[in-house]
Amino acid sequence: MAQNTPVEMVKRGSTVSILWGVLLIVFGMMAVGSPFLAAVAVNVVVAWLIVLAGVVHLMLAFRAHGAGSVIWKALVGIAYLCFGGYLLVRPVAGVASLTLLLAWLFLIEGVLNIVLYVKMRSVHGSSWVLIDGIITLLLGAMIYMQWPSSSLWAIGTLVGISMIISGLARVMMSLGVRRAAEDVANTKLAA
Repeated sequence: MAQNTPVEMVKRGSTVSILWGVLLIVFGMMAVGSPFLAAVAVNVVVAWLIVLAGVVHLMLAFRAHGAGSVIWKALVGIAYLCFGGYLLVRPVAGVASLTLLLAWLFLIEGVLNIVLYVKMRSVHGSSWVLIDGIITLLLGAMIYMQWPSSSLWAIGTLVGISMIISGLARVMMSLGVRRAAEDVANTKLAA
């Protein structure tokens, strides 16, 4: 029977975390390898979340007090259901819409980061905010200028890269925790 020492518990927990990290890396590579398919998958998830929000709004509408409130919440719920249903029925149009929204989000974020840099340029390290703003602005402009053809690659590639980076971070952090636990155990044995 295996010992239930803190080091063994950390090893078991970090092993699970490492496996999750490896899965994130693999799925991220698949998303980068097939970005449009990944974008459609993201669209489907977003569509179902919107449908769920519509159901919640409709449920809340029937618990509201006052006719105006009931009608307003019911209309909002129906709008969510219609939009979510549209994204489910027309996933390619949904991906194109989400890509355009992403481009505008990056453009706005880039401009705001550059403005933030101007306000805090005297702070040490603020140049990273400027670099982030410029890169984000350029990425937003690139996606926008190539839209709708950027729908074929933008969302899936960005989601895939994010998954790869998250997976790598999870694996490296878990390995670090494992090493630290082993160091603590070895220090106790040496003492």
